[in-house]
Amino acid sequence: MAMLSQIKSPADLKKLSAEEINHLSAEIRSFLIEKVSKSGGHLGPNLGVVELTIAIHRIFDSPKDVVVFDTGHQSYVHKLLTGRMAGFEKLRQRGGLAGYPNRSESEHDVVENSHASTALSWSDGIAKGFSLTNQKDRVVVCVVGDGALTGGMSWEALNNISTSKNERLVIIVNDNERSYSPTIGGLATYLSTLRATSGYEKFLDWGKGVLERTPVVGQPIYETLHGVKKGIKDIVAPQGMFEDLGLKYLGPVDGHDVVAMEKTLKIAKDYGQPVLVHVITEKGKGHAPAINDEAEKFHAVGVVDAETGQPLSKGGKSWTSVFSDELVKIGAERSDVVAITAAMMGPTGLDKFEKAFPDRTFDVGIAEQHAATSAAGMAFAGLHPVVAVYSTFLNRAFDQLLLDVALHKAGVTFVLDRAGVTGDDGPSHNGMWDLALTGIVPTLHVAAPRDAERVRETLREALDISDAPSLIRFPKGAVNADIPAFERRDGIDVLYRGESADVLLVSIGAFASIAVEAAAQAYREGVGVTVIDPRWVKPLPKSLVTMAQRYKNVVVLEDGIKHGGIASTISELFRDAQLNVPVHSIGLPLAFLEHSKRAEILEDLGITVQNITRSLVAWNSSEIGMDIKEVMPRPLDENERRKPLR
Repeated sequence: MAMLSQIKSPADLKKLSAEEINHLSAEIRSFLIEKVSKSGGHLGPNLGVVELTIAIHRIFDSPKDVVVFDTGHQSYVHKLLTGRMAGFEKLRQRGGLAGYPNRSESEHDVVENSHASTALSWSDGIAKGFSLTNQKDRVVVCVVGDGALTGGMSWEALNNISTSKNERLVIIVNDNERSYSPTIGGLATYLSTLRATSGYEKFLDWGKGVLERTPVVGQPIYETLHGVKKGIKDIVAPQGMFEDLGLKYLGPVDGHDVVAMEKTLKIAKDYGQPVLVHVITEKGKGHAPAINDEAEKFHAVGVVDAETGQPLSKGGKSWTSVFSDELVKIGAERSDVVAITAAMMGPTGLDKFEKAFPDRTFDVGIAEQHAATSAAGMAFAGLHPVVAVYSTFLNRAFDQLLLDVALHKAGVTFVLDRAGVTGDDGPSHNGMWDLALTGIVPTLHVAAPRDAERVRETLREALDISDAPSLIRFPKGAVNADIPAFERRDGIDVLYRGESADVLLVSIGAFASIAVEAAAQAYREGVGVTVIDPRWVKPLPKSLVTMAQRYKNVVVLEDGIKHGGIASTISELFRDAQLNVPVHSIGLPLAFLEHSKRAEILEDLGITVQNITRSLVAWNSSEIGMDIKEVMPRPLDENERRKPLR
């Protein structure tokens, strides 16, 4: 890595020859394969943007020129070229680099984005800001994947960008799914150069004016010539859609040809108005296991063998696979059940359903809002849609959940994967908001299964609800061993019986195992703790009030934010019933949590068996002032480290 180790900033790239650039590209790919195979992360996307990122940093002057990635998972090469090679030793781990751009790491990072389809709006705003504050020597470069263009927010941004004539904004569409090989080469470069010259546009305006003043035949001649012009251009470049929006289009360009990229980006930089550069790249380029991965091209990998790409350890059965298998069984029993996801077919487990029932499976792209409202329409037509997304991505469709689905009492089931603390991918990927958000949605039923059997059970119960929406949430990773109940009272499972009525511990979802263990340890301290699992946390069963009357304290353990979470709902339920029993909350703080392993974050927050036991004993001794956060320090809130936009 002799050449890569010498790159401390983008300025170092500008001194390199074409041959040296080729060597550097090879070194970067080798480095990424070695490091990401050890840490896990987004390997395929970054192998595909090596030359593209080099070209960007050779033509533009970051951080004076702002580079924004959509999504940020294709920013690893950018991090290497901005002096962060050492941080890759602990990529996505505590103390190492974040898996996405991060302002606290470098002045070259501006937008900490990991939710797709947002970068065009960011870039539009930054470019407008530069224009209005007379910073006209600064350019904004937005690298947007073709997948992100399936999101509606991208098109909202493009619609507004197209009307802006004073923004120095270069939009690079990184297209790694389609190939327009006939247009890559000298002719396309020549036509791109021609189209981006002011003389070309002035000539068209002049011609239009002259011909329109010609009696009778002038307008038809102009329309014919203009049609021919567009027809010729559309033969050699798929630009029509963008130019019809009013955006200047350059390309397609071979994204692995640095010389061609630099020529095109120089034209775009000098144009002075919003311009779109269409770049063709190969996801996973240079790594055979990624190329051979037909489904995802190693989009995201765990810890794998660097040469073969095979996982180094076999994980246990996952929550996702339990849901996936059960849905296929249900699909065979019920022809009305259909599946919808937003560009997450494999990660959410719907790939098995798609294989069994291709006509009943819909991938809408990165369009969670559309997924939710389309599901409401399907429910109206007599189907029962299952919408499977990551918990964090439901945030993007909250209005549709509230007013299109819940208001209409649509029989739609949402399945939220990666609920609670996920860890590695940082604050934007923790699924810690859904319990609070969904708690304010009328008519919605919410289940939090504690183990595999309860996933199967609550999924079937949800699909039996036809006159209201339902939602099931579960975490990332290996599923817990089944925890059978001693008994079920009005839908509430009793998991552990205390010897005395000291504490009623309400365990939500996957925290059941540590709740039971903490109750057993509290017994050895002389405190009787009964652990219950309501399974359905919305609406909460009224029998919870009757059950809680016997206890001195009620403690709620939940894998979500405490603010507005299940403990808050139970407190309100008790107030309405005029039940005066203290309710204590063990959950997540209202903060953005730094990227770390899930276990590290939970330990920082004191959500461990030992600390929960200590709190149960303390609360039973009426030490009301003691809170779980006092037992262990909270992790650094990333929000405290965020820098204002330059």
